[in-house]
Amino acid sequence: CRGELAKALRKGPFQVNIILGGYDDKTPTGGSLYVMDYMGSCVKAKYGAQGYASNFCLSIMDRDWDENLNEDAAVVLVEKCMKELQMRFLINQSNFIIKVIDKEGVRTLKFGADPTDN
Repeated sequence: CRGELAKALRKGPFQVNIILGGYDDKTPTGGSLYVMDYMGSCVKAKYGAQGYASNFCLSIMDRDWDENLNEDAAVVLVEKCMKELQMRFLINQSNFIIKVIDKEGVRTLKFGADPTDN
């Protein structure tokens, strides 16, 4: 098994994009967000989006994001991004999940249809 994985990595390395968020009491803002692209560069960010959706969402976040957003305003901003995607995508994507990371842990907020219904 290990030999097969090593062979696969040499033959065609995996490419991964990731947005990683967390909460730490030792940081001034409490929360941190990092974006890593498929080439391995990692950047601390204030907001992020990946894939085809980033073409629409990043422009909305550039315009409407503010340093002093509270949770309710941030959810409204994310909902604005989701509505833009629903309008512009050819596929009807109704399953979205918003996750909140804070000092209490990770909470899930739902938007649209429940993904477990599909």
